Amino acid sequence: MVSKIKLRILRWFESKRYNLKKYDYALVAVVMTLSMISSFVLTIIGATSLKRQLFVIFGGFLIIVVVSFIDYHTVCSYAIFFYIIATILVACTRFSPIGSKGTTDSYRWLDLKFIMFQPSEICKVVVIITLAAFFVKKQDELDKFKTFFMGVGLVLLPTFFIMVQSDLSSSVVILIVAVMMFINSGMGRKIFGPVVLATIPLSIAFIWYIQQPFQKLLDDYQIKRFTGWLHPEEEALNTMYQQNNSVLSIASGKFSGKYLLDATQTRNYHSVDVIESDFIWTPIGEEFGFVGCLIILILLSIIVIKCFLTAKKAKDYLGMLISIGIGSMFCFQIFFNIGVATSLLPNTGLPLPFLSNGLSSLLSSSIAIGILINIQLQPTRGATGSFVEEKMNKTVM
Repeated sequence: MVSKIKLRILRWFESKRYNLKKYDYALVAVVMTLSMISSFVLTIIGATSLKRQLFVIFGGFLIIVVVSFIDYHTVCSYAIFFYIIATILVACTRFSPIGSKGTTDSYRWLDLKFIMFQPSEICKVVVIITLAAFFVKKQDELDKFKTFFMGVGLVLLPTFFIMVQSDLSSSVVILIVAVMMFINSGMGRKIFGPVVLATIPLSIAFIWYIQQPFQKLLDDYQIKRFTGWLHPEEEALNTMYQQNNSVLSIASGKFSGKYLLDATQTRNYHSVDVIESDFIWTPIGEEFGFVGCLIILILLSIIVIKCFLTAKKAKDYLGMLISIGIGSMFCFQIFFNIGVATSLLPNTGLPLPFLSNGLSSLLSSSIAIGILINIQLQPTRGATGSFVEEKMNKTVM
């Protein structure tokens, strides 16, 4: 029985022409290392139990392995189905009985009784897949404004429902990721020239509008976070209190952190809220200091760099766009999360990939890594090199 199952698996691999020697074990090792660091930190701060975290690590690893062997072309063939489901889920957070209201009048979660689920996390990956599949379908019409506006519409629909949740941070990440994918899709100056010229005055008008007392786009707490960041000295004891304490906590970790040198020292991060998720960088900085933060930044950078290297070496246009989208998603989430914890950016609620506590974030990030590895595993599809090399050869010919 075992030999038959093994034979079927081998035949399946042969049909897919996957070369396991190309499997990115190093990327999986980096992700697992970050997950173990996360479990250690979350256990120290008392946010969860070690038993639960071991289960979470195994679950994330299992998702990566399973998804990595599912052909991303097959996944993208069902992109519209995933897109509809994801859009319905993010809409349900605000417009259904199972939507759960947070402490800041935000509706980011679905209460499924047995688990709390944040659909905006999965929606990020779904938008990347859908937009990439759309560009492939319209690859011969990239010079038309109709294609541009259809792509914008695909992005804005789920983003609108995330915005009405009062989840501005996830909305911004999706929009930035979409911009990166549009730029790398092959659309030329004919499209982007007028768009940029129109975007500049609209952006200025938007920034002016949200600062007016009659504005309706953002909630009061979001406006206060933005104005507090602009004028930190005036909001030191109010809006900026959490971020100021975060900076002091990270600074107290100094070069090597408190964990190894003196475990009896008072921990400043206890005065910061949401240290298990949005402000996970705060206890990391205090416990492990500059050295620990640097090591973690290197590990996170490896993930981002591998995403963009995968895009460069991808065997087709679809794989290139998906890799760009995933790399951009990780890059900007890392930047925003650490930027908030160090008070470089206004306070927003974004998890740090593979470090923040949260099953929705872990599920989304693990699926993204699995898809990325599958792109790397793909055999050459009619080309002798990467997508970039193939495109250059066509240009020369």
